Amino acid sequence: MKKSLFSLSLILLACFSMAQSNFSKSAIGVGVVVEDLEKSIDFYTNVIGMVKTGGFSVSQEKCTDLGLTDSYQLDVTIMKLEDTEEASEWKLMSLGTKARHPKQKFMSDDTGMQYITLMVKHIQPVLDRIEKHNVKVLSGKPSQNGENSFFVLVQDPDGTFIELIGPM
Repeated sequence: MKKSLFSLSLILLACFSMAQSNFSKSAIGVGVVVEDLEKSIDFYTNVIGMVKTGGFSVSQEKCTDLGLTDSYQLDVTIMKLEDTEEASEWKLMSLGTKARHPKQKFMSDDTGMQYITLMVKHIQPVLDRIEKHNVKVLSGKPSQNGENSFFVLVQDPDGTFIELIGPM
């Protein structure tokens, strides 16, 4: 299920890139199926710094009719980098099930969407939150990524890699 949603997200991104003028909104919404919704909301708000901007539910019957799930209701929490209409949506949802695949250690461990890149104004406040919440920095330490740009790599609770790039 997680792979198919990620694959759909990549297809939508490719379509967006090829035909911008066909879309009514320039931002993209990505749906992410997570194992523990509250744990993921905590991670994305308190570690990454996203804001919770809304949510919605889709009944089990409607999910089946739309081809979204075969027997689950979807409860979706919308996260954004900032609470604006133009901001892309990172939509977290849980089906109350465990993942059926192992958590990746490296981006090369699986296919489909593996990571997101977030450009930050300053890396240090994010590093402080990462340390406070005992999140492992996979890149070890901030790596210089240009004259005044640094790179940090972490994973969310379900294994999605997050690149954080910006000045110290």
